[in-house]
Amino acid sequence: MLNKRVVDRAVWSEIAFQVILLFTVFIFYAFDVRHNSTGTYVEEYEVAFFMNYAIAAMLINYWLLPKFLYKKRYVPFVVFLLLIIAAVIYVEEEVLEAIYFPTTRAGKFPGVFFNLVAAMPTITILTGFKFGWDAFHQQRKLEQLALTAKESELQYLKSQINPHFLFNNLNNLYAHALEHSEKTPDIILELSGVLRYMLYECKEEYVSIQKEVEQLQNFIQLSALQIEDRGEIHVDVGRMDANFQIAPLILIVFIENAVKHSSSSMHDNIHISIHLHMEEEELVFQCENTYSDESNADDLAHGIGLLNVKKRLKLLYPDKHELKVKAEGDRYTVNLRLKLKPRV
Repeated sequence: MLNKRVVDRAVWSEIAFQVILLFTVFIFYAFDVRHNSTGTYVEEYEVAFFMNYAIAAMLINYWLLPKFLYKKRYVPFVVFLLLIIAAVIYVEEEVLEAIYFPTTRAGKFPGVFFNLVAAMPTITILTGFKFGWDAFHQQRKLEQLALTAKESELQYLKSQINPHFLFNNLNNLYAHALEHSEKTPDIILELSGVLRYMLYECKEEYVSIQKEVEQLQNFIQLSALQIEDRGEIHVDVGRMDANFQIAPLILIVFIENAVKHSSSSMHDNIHISIHLHMEEEELVFQCENTYSDESNADDLAHGIGLLNVKKRLKLLYPDKHELKVKAEGDRYTVNLRLKLKPRV
């Protein structure tokens, strides 16, 4: 039903466009025909001659263009175009002039060039505006398709985050359960809270920066349970302006990677440092973690989560973000500057 309404609206808008166009072009045509006259009336022959051109333009617009030109069938397009122009000249010379100018212009053929000069400006204007109308709407369709494809890709990328996050944390939960750890209930509680946010509160394209940071801190508490006594996570969160929004689940990926690859190290000296603050409209984020050869830094730089978030940043923040990822010594650092979206 909705599609039918959209189609009906498009049809009526084009009809209105054509009516206004025909009326406007006819005014200029009639004025040009009687450029030496001061009369404001419309002669019958003016309407007849203009209708001859208008019918030819309609044939070109609604038959030749869609059937041949838009389908790149150029030879039949040119052939039929010449036949239509020839028909216009024939009707004008043999029919209309015989009716309206039987004693003057009838029977005298001034030549093809003269007839083309008389007919082609009107036909060209009517056809040109229709061609422009079609090109404009085709461009809008392409933009809509591109937007739909972008939204589909974003939904797909976002849907990948939940299984990726759940897989990592279920492994951690399983390990604690096997050891009958007292922390198992806490892990389940923290995990359920983060999952609730991911599943139910992240359906919108953007969320409040304050809410995202709150959930980020909850996720960090959950991540700290994985490290236990082998190291520490230091968090420094600055001022957050409630008037700005961020795409959800962007920052969590960097922290998840840092925790995953730090905790996979055989060493106990794990250190993860997270700094987060705003500078006017920009969010400044830094995540630094220790790593060793056992943690496989190549996988860290090219993991599923990191590739995912890079794609989302390109789609959601084109030319509005700066991401630098660096591995140096025993430190792996992520620096992100992101221009946030103001709340509407």
